[in-house]
Parts: sequence; C-alpha cells; structure tokens
Amino acid sequence: MNRLTHILVSILALAAFGFAAGEPDDAEGLTLKTIFSERAFSPRIFGPARWLDEGDKYTTLEPSPSFPEHRDIVEYITASGKRNIRVPAAKLIPPGKKEPLEIADYRWSKDQRFLLIFSNTRRVWRANTRGDYWVLHMKNWRMKKLGGDAPPSSLMFAHFSPGGNRVAYVRENNLYVESINSEQQIQLTRDGSKTTINGTGDWVYEEEFGLRDGFRWSPDGSAIAFWQFDSSDVPLFTLVDNTSALYPRLTRFPYPKAGETNSACRIGVIPVTGGTVRWIPLPGNPRDYYIPRMSWAPDGGSVILQRLNRLQNTNRLMAWDRLSGDVRQIFSDTDSAWVDVCDHVLWLSGSRDFTWVSERDGWRRLYRCNRETGTSLPIHREPFDLIRVNAVIRRTGQLYFTASPDDPTRHLLFRVPLDGRGKAHRVTPAGQGGWHSYDISPDGHWAFHQFSDFGIPPCTELIRLPAHSRQRILEDNTRLKARLSSLPGADGEFFRIAGAEGDMLDGWCIRPAGFNATHRYPALFYVYGEPAGQTVTRRWGGNTYLWHRFLAQKGFVVISIDNRGTPAPRGRGWRKSVYRKIGVIASEDQAAACRHILEDRPWIDPRNVAVWGWSGGGSMTLNMMFRHPELYATGIAVAPVSDIRYYDSIYQERYMGLPQSNTDDYSNASPITFAHQLQGRLLVVHGTGDDNVHYQATEALINALVQHDRPFSMMAYPNRSHAIREGKNTSIHLFSTLTRFLETGRTGP
Repeated sequence: MNRLTHILVSILALAAFGFAAGEPDDAEGLTLKTIFSERAFSPRIFGPARWLDEGDKYTTLEPSPSFPEHRDIVEYITASGKRNIRVPAAKLIPPGKKEPLEIADYRWSKDQRFLLIFSNTRRVWRANTRGDYWVLHMKNWRMKKLGGDAPPSSLMFAHFSPGGNRVAYVRENNLYVESINSEQQIQLTRDGSKTTINGTGDWVYEEEFGLRDGFRWSPDGSAIAFWQFDSSDVPLFTLVDNTSALYPRLTRFPYPKAGETNSACRIGVIPVTGGTVRWIPLPGNPRDYYIPRMSWAPDGGSVILQRLNRLQNTNRLMAWDRLSGDVRQIFSDTDSAWVDVCDHVLWLSGSRDFTWVSERDGWRRLYRCNRETGTSLPIHREPFDLIRVNAVIRRTGQLYFTASPDDPTRHLLFRVPLDGRGKAHRVTPAGQGGWHSYDISPDGHWAFHQFSDFGIPPCTELIRLPAHSRQRILEDNTRLKARLSSLPGADGEFFRIAGAEGDMLDGWCIRPAGFNATHRYPALFYVYGEPAGQTVTRRWGGNTYLWHRFLAQKGFVVISIDNRGTPAPRGRGWRKSVYRKIGVIASEDQAAACRHILEDRPWIDPRNVAVWGWSGGGSMTLNMMFRHPELYATGIAVAPVSDIRYYDSIYQERYMGLPQSNTDDYSNASPITFAHQLQGRLLVVHGTGDDNVHYQATEALINALVQHDRPFSMMAYPNRSHAIREGKNTSIHLFSTLTRFLETGRTGP
C-alpha cells in the first residue's frame, strides 16, 4: 500500500485535476453530477514546469492559439517574466500527420539542443509509463521517433545521456541505447521476457518502492547500471475479465503475497556500446533482500545501492567499485520495527560525504555522513521531524526541507546550514497556514510555491528565496474559489481528541449548512488509518472533500481522525507504535475517539454513526464495524484487504513481520477474523480487475459473512482496477451508490 497510491483520496483528487467543464448554477449547492461528471469544481494546475540555466529561466505548457486542443512549450525569464514561445505546437506535427503531438511529459537535454517528448501513453499498472518518444532538434526543428520498428506505445523511461547525444530506454523488458544524430540502435540486453525484467521494476517494487524507472546513466555516459528481476518462481495471480469478450480473458502476473517467494533482484552494469554485463555481487539469497534504490557516485567510480533485508529492519548502504568490482558497506541503519528507504542520498564534498534520513534518535532527521568512516552528524537538531528534503544548495551550504513542528496537519518550508552548526529557520511566512509544496531552482534563488488549505483549492506562485517574497502568481484558481464560496455554507473545524491510551489525535469535522446544536445529526467517519497516509491534513482534498461537503448539504456531520501509526510528523514512537498490530491499535484509537466525540458533541445522533474508507481505509472500516459493533451502525468498505495474508510481501511484512513466524498477529490484525461480530449495515465495494487489493479478499469476506449468517450488501464493478474509475459514468455511479446506502440507513430527521 504505497504511500503515493494508497491514499485513495489522492487518486480521486488527481482525477479531478484539469479545466472546469461547465459553469453550473451553484445556488442549490453541490451535486454528484457537477462533482464527478462535469468536473465543475476541478482546479487548474500549473505546469509541468522545468527549470533551465540553474533557474534563470523555466518552461511550462500553455494552450496553443493555433491548435486549441494542444499546447505550446513556453519559456519565461524567471526574474522579469518575459515570455517566449520556445516550441510552438505547430513544430510538433509528425510527418504525414495534421495534428501536433499530445505532450504527456517533456525533458530537455542538458545543453537544451534537444527536446524529448513523451506521447501516446498507456497505463501499465498505476501510471501511464508506456508510450512513444520523440526527439526534437531545436536547431532545425527535425523530429525523430525513437525505437525504429517498435510497436506503438511500447517504449518506457527514455533518458538523455549526460552528453545529450544518446537516449536510453526500455522496450519489452530490454534496455536499448539510440543515437540522436544517426539511426544507430544498440540493444544492450537480450534476455528480457515475461519473467526476466531489465530496466524497470516488477509489480511489487513498483507498488511499494515506487521503482518504475530502473536504470541509471554513469556520469561520463559510458555505461548504464540497471535493475534486473527474475520473477520465474513468484506465484502467479490471475485476474478474470468476464466482460470484454464472449469467453473470459485471463491476465496472469507474478504477485508475491505476504510470506511468499519474491523476485530475485540484482544490479548489472553494461557499456553503452554493448557487451558483457558486470553483475554486482551481494551476499545472501537475492529473493530474501531488496535493492530499492541505486545510483552512481558523482565521480562515476562506484555504484551506490541500498540493500534491505526481508524484514526491512536493516538498510545497508553499499558501494561497488567500478575498477576492482569489490563491494563494501559504507553505512547501516537499523530499527526494532522497520526502516524506511532513504530517498535523499545526496553527495557533498565531491563523493566524500552524503546525506541520510534516519529515525535513530526518535525523530526523522537528515544526517551528514562520511563515506570512509561511516560517522554521522545530524544537520538539524531540533526535536521535530523532517518530512521531505526539498533542495540542497551546495553553493551556499544550505538545506531546504519540509517540516511542521507544531501542527502535524500542515507542511511548511524550513532552512538550515548543511554543516549542522546552525538552527533551523522557518521560511514559509508565519501568517501562512495550510499545506505548502516547493519546487526549488537549482541555484536556490527561486521556487514554484503551491499552497492550499482545507476546502481551499491550490494557488501556485513564483517566489524568491530565502525571503519567500512573491514574484508573480502563476495560477490562483480565483474563479473556482468564487464558485466554492457561493455554495451553501458548511462549517469546518480542526480539533484534537484523546485516543485509546490518552494520545491526542488530530481530527476535522464538517458540519451541515444551517447547523443547529439542538438537532441530532447523523455522522460519517472517513478513515484510512494505516502507515501509508494521513486523512487529517489542511490541504485541498479534491473530489473526496467535495463529496463530504455534498453529504453535509444533506444533513450529515462528516469527521476524520488520524490514529497512531499514520505517517504524521509526530516522532518515531507515534508512527511505529503499530508494529505487528496493524488494524488493532488503529481501530482502538478510532473507537475511543468516536466515544469522546459522542460525549462532547450531543448534536450527533449515536444511533446514526457510519464509517467509510478505501483500500487500507476499507480494511479499517471492517475492523471498526466488526470490533466495535456497538458504535458503528453503518459501514462502507471500498476495495478492502479483509485478510492481510492476501496482500503483498513488501508492504505487509514491513509492518507485520513474516506470517510464517507471526501467525497469531496476522490473524488478530485481519478484519475477517472478527466478521462474526458484525451487527450493523455493511456495504462492500470492489473492482473485479483490481491488481493491487485483489477481489479475492472480498470473496473471502463474503464466505465468512455467509458462514456466520451476517447480512450485508455489496457492489462489484466488473474489470475495474483499485481506483474504480475505468469506464463511462463509473465514478458518479460509485458515489451515487455510496450516497444512497448512507441515506437509506439513516433514521430520524
């Protein structure tokens, strides 16, 4: 349950991004049609933008006057805002075609002589990672499609070489290098197959480690280091498509469930001219450790990789020497629960020092480590968590990072000297609350700053650093904000309330329009509750927020609580208190908070308390309904994991250990164990084509509920994935179904 893909609110919010399709009459408020079909409350999003010349310029995409359905690539002088159409859409018309390429993404070569365009994309699992790549010669506007005779939409992860004269890419699980100025293509690997994967991740690495782009150019451009996966012994999972043809179609793919055999993973290095692969030798069984990250040292003399043991409680940073072929450990991080992959190994002082994120002293900090001695020094010493590294500015010796010392529901920018001798200073102005993200220029002088708040859509501006002074607004969504403000009011509040063991939990509440404290209102709790995501955040929540506000129009109080174990910046103890108790501690916290809320807010009807969630939140909904039937009268579990033994190895074993040695904990953490205690109304929703949380889990739950003679409702969406968004009208049908179930279960006024 990857933290980027498993907060399903994010999937729904991203689905809403784009241009508003209509101008509805807002006098009567939100409707399911305006939210999910017309997308009339979708924010405009700036970008994608690319910094040029260390930050003196940037490019972005803007609608083309000549081809209204397409976009120009526009260049801006950062300081002055002077605008220039760098690549008109008219220059992106392939030979023999009448329309320009649809730009899904683009990338400049280092010297900006060439532009790489990703188009005609297709989804693989989560993202559109297959497509066509074109190279545009900026001097003569000549376009070249990469891949030669490759089938349409079959190339993946194309990258310029450091010198800009070659492009490497993955095609059908093999690595290729192609010259820009000639027709030369070199196939570097030839063993790619359904079970041998070169240059990209297998299913579970993609889902849980975010590993899609699986190769790295050496700094001198002479070699490529790449991941290879052998999934030949991984058990196959079968998806059944009953609706696309007269007879069922089967899709089989390697999927390691908890405790099952993983792919064997290794790193190879090969010259870009072709030849023999040098495999990096690592100790141990390659099916019982992970290599989640790999890169070259800046001097090109070594490949640096992270090696996690299967329990994921020890992460070793290892270096392979390019000349000798030897491997040595240069750093190690351990934890009695689990360690996270470090996404911030940045090199300082050439290749001598590097940065590392660790929770070893109880807070998530960035450390400065020495490659030779392994010694480490915390860069910020204050007692709060680093959330994300935004930029390391070597010229000024400064680190920009995201944190929120006083309020776990926010994201704010801080700055601290890299030498670890100074204090961290808040850069986000004191008067600005909410949720802030930054794309900082390489020279550290500028940033694209996006901020939003609860119920307030994002605004993007260009700012100067370190003063955080606004240079100009890039997208403020003024029209959407005005449209939202014209809707019938719905009061929102953030609060804290005690959990099962007295910890103060963060929460929010949306009260109905025309709220009257003498009335009794039905309540709906929105839950996620697992280590992959927070729900209680002061940021724009997209379609999920809009649906909750729609329910408030109908008289519901909507509440969300973040229990212990969610990835809030509240210290290691908070996050890792749930080790081997996923679903147990969380549901106890949620139930305790619910009891306190009912005591403190007499205007909530205790007979009409409902809960809903998606994915991990669907599992939590089941846990809350089964473990605390006296509290929750109604529940909606979307795409839930009913038995955690059915979920993938990397996620489940990280937080629960191995099922072979931990049988009782796996049973106690699985909702299905307590299915016999169901008393309220339950709706289970699942897509039968869900490759992530398999429909199998819902079928097992159905069997358990039938065995115990427990009535329930269910809705299966044929051949839909985990997001349940494929096909015409799927989203509006889904949320209409959820809404009707809540309304028919409500009693009283």
